[in-house]
Amino acid sequence: MKLYPIETGNFMLDGGAMFGVVPKSIWEKTNPSDAKNRIKMAARSLLIEDGNKLILIDTGMGNKQSDKFFGYYSLWGDHSLDDSLEKLGFHRDDITDVFFTHLHFDHCGGAIHYNSKRILEPAFKNAGFWSHLNHWEWATNPNSREKASFLPENILPIRESGQLNLVKGTEKQLNTPLGFDVLIMDGHTEKQMLPIIHYQGKTIVFAADLIPTVGHLPVTYVMGYDTRPLLTLEEKTSFLEHASENNFLLFLEHDADNELVELKQTNKGVRCKESFRFKDYFNS
Repeated sequence: MKLYPIETGNFMLDGGAMFGVVPKSIWEKTNPSDAKNRIKMAARSLLIEDGNKLILIDTGMGNKQSDKFFGYYSLWGDHSLDDSLEKLGFHRDDITDVFFTHLHFDHCGGAIHYNSKRILEPAFKNAGFWSHLNHWEWATNPNSREKASFLPENILPIRESGQLNLVKGTEKQLNTPLGFDVLIMDGHTEKQMLPIIHYQGKTIVFAADLIPTVGHLPVTYVMGYDTRPLLTLEEKTSFLEHASENNFLLFLEHDADNELVELKQTNKGVRCKESFRFKDYFNS
C-alpha cells in the first residue's frame, strides 16, 4: 500500500463560523484571519494505492460552480486535483473508488463535472462512489440548516450514473469493502465517516470535519456548521483520548499548513505534539 496527499485547491472561510462560540481573540492565535475575518482552508484529499485499487478519499469542491459561487470562498493558491494526480503519475480515469466522508460541497464537488456537451456527469468515469446510506438519505432530503452545503448538482448525478455504493450500519466503527474501517461521527452531520488506515506500522485517521485544523483540537472548539454541537463535543473528547493513548496520527483535510500531526496529553487536554509533511514523516 502507498498513500499520497492530494491537494485539490485552497479557499477561505469565516473564522467565526469555523470556531462557533470561541472568541476571535483566542482562535486567531492558531488560525489568523484576514481583514474580512476569513481563515485559510485547504481541501486535502488522500489517495490510497493498494494492489489494483486506487481509492480517493474526498474530492474537494471541483470547478464547475459559477464565479459568483467561488467568489464567496476566495480561492487561492495554484493547487488542483488533476495537477496533484499528474505529479504522481496518475489520471482521474485511473481512480477505481471515490470515498466520501460526507457530501458537503467542499468534500464532494469535484466528483461531478460538466462534459463537452455541458451535461453533468461523474468526473471519475471508472470509479465506484461510496457514501453512507443514512448520510445519503440525509443529504438528498436536507434540513434547512445544511441545504446550502448539499448541492443537488454534486449529489444527484452520482445516483443517476449507477456508480453509487452505500455503506450500511450504525455501529461506531464499521468495516468497508475498500480494506479500511471507518469511525462514524454524527455531530457535524449525519453519519460522517472517518477512514482508519494502517500504514507502515502507524494508524492514520482521516480527520475530515471532526477536527478540520490543528486549531480545532481543544474539544470545546466546535464549528458553527455542526448540526449537533454537543454531540461533537462528546465525540471529540472520546476520539482524542483514544487517539492519543494509541499514538494515532491525524491526517488533516482542511489545515492549509499542517498535513499530519502527532498528539500528546497536556494539562489542558490533547494537543498537537508535532506537525509533519506526509512525505517527510514516511520518507516517501
